[in-house]
Amino acid sequence: MPYRVLVADDDRAIRESLVRALELEGYEVVEVSDGVDTLATARRERFDVLILDVMMPSVDGLGVCRVLRADGDGTPILMLTARVETTDRVAGLDAGADDYLPKPFELDELLARLRALLRRAAPDAAGGPGQRLRLDRLTVDPGARRVWWLDTEISLSKTEFDLLELLVRNTGIVLDRATIYRRIWGYEFGPESKNLAVYIGYLRRKLEEAGAPELIHTVRGVGYSVRST
Repeated sequence: MPYRVLVADDDRAIRESLVRALELEGYEVVEVSDGVDTLATARRERFDVLILDVMMPSVDGLGVCRVLRADGDGTPILMLTARVETTDRVAGLDAGADDYLPKPFELDELLARLRALLRRAAPDAAGGPGQRLRLDRLTVDPGARRVWWLDTEISLSKTEFDLLELLVRNTGIVLDRATIYRRIWGYEFGPESKNLAVYIGYLRRKLEEAGAPELIHTVRGVGYSVRST
């Protein structure tokens, strides 16, 4: 079965060019032009990935993303934005998007990012859930994609879970930023990207709220590592 993609953009030219390109790549595509239709369609039908423009009438892309995440919808979301400021891009990630792409963009890059999101969302090719991972009193269940500190379950987004699992699987090892970007996003961002730091911040806050001590450590100039305190 082809992957199903929802494309939401109020710019007709961009929307139609994306639809044509994606269909040529073998995707099944549904298009909408505003936030209200996006929410209605995403709730009514199943999609493998959503492509949302930030600036849409009625409800903007950030609002759509927040509502879907509040509904418990974990479908991967690629956010498109004409805004180039770091704060604007961070806002998209903070709303629950899995990735962002500034306009204008190269089609090849958009397709690569879609493939990366779909790979991350796919079930483990090995087929087994694997053993639970433990660090101090933290438990990570890769098969169920659930995390606990003692008896408190921690709710994580898809990207947050992938990042924490990667770090815990490499407990005591310093993972450099380039390696983490390749493993989690499927490619490297530019040196000024704040994506990784934003998600590390999310994880630290959620772990702290569950009562965990500092487990994620920054190694300046290199990357991150997890270890018991």
